[in-house]
Amino acid sequence: MSQQLLLRYDRFDADRFDAEAEARAQAGLTLLQLWIEGSAAHWALFTVNDAEKAQAWMAQESALGHGPSASHMLTTA
Repeated sequence: MSQQLLLRYDRFDADRFDAEAEARAQAGLTLLQLWIEGSAAHWALFTVNDAEKAQAWMAQESALGHGPSASHMLTTA
């Protein structure tokens, strides 16, 4: 079974998101898809290669004040 991470960003800064690609990769995350909901919210789906690193990255992003507004760690059925 594989794990994926679904994130919702109510405020989305594309330049910041792109600049943080290396940090996400070091946290074991690989972007699979990025969607726009309406005119503002964005959803990002990642493959998770290391759940502990991914959770640490999410905690750090939240502490810095620019993390996702919602997150869902998913496992394939």
